[in-house]
Amino acid sequence: MNETLTMMREAAARTSALVESLRDDELGLPTPCAAYDVKSLIAHLEWGADLFVSLAGDGGMPPQHEYTGDFRERAERMLAAWEAPEAWEGASRTMGLPKPVLANMALTDLVAHGWDLAKATGRDYEVAEKTAAVLLEFGSKMAPTGRERGAFGPEVPVPADAPVLDRFLGVIGRDPAWKA
Repeated sequence: MNETLTMMREAAARTSALVESLRDDELGLPTPCAAYDVKSLIAHLEWGADLFVSLAGDGGMPPQHEYTGDFRERAERMLAAWEAPEAWEGASRTMGLPKPVLANMALTDLVAHGWDLAKATGRDYEVAEKTAAVLLEFGSKMAPTGRERGAFGPEVPVPADAPVLDRFLGVIGRDPAWKA
């Protein structure tokens, strides 16, 4: 099966477990994604899962919604949508991007926001070196477009010898040394 889908499954499982481990008293904590506290970032992840379900089927943009607490179920629906071979074919009518690019965007979203939640709550968030390398390559290519569309922040300088995940985070506008 597709390597990106395998990485998406791993990231969805890791991020789902993290989300389910959060306590109610952590939902108001700030995150490295400055526009969101923990609860609103989870709501964004829930919406993102719905978005990538829709895009896999060549649908439109779903409406944003409030936090519902069902991220795992939404992530499972997203993964099921990307298991269809046609989800990988052609370009999205909604975003005008090739479907494999959208799958990499979903992977980026899962990992970046999983990391955001882990940093915000003092938890670890491990990513396989191969996944981090794929994300660094993808993020480096997509950074200008990501910044134009408001998905990525300004690049944060990270040493060239830093871990691959840290370099990816810097490319998309995260400070790997972020503290609340």
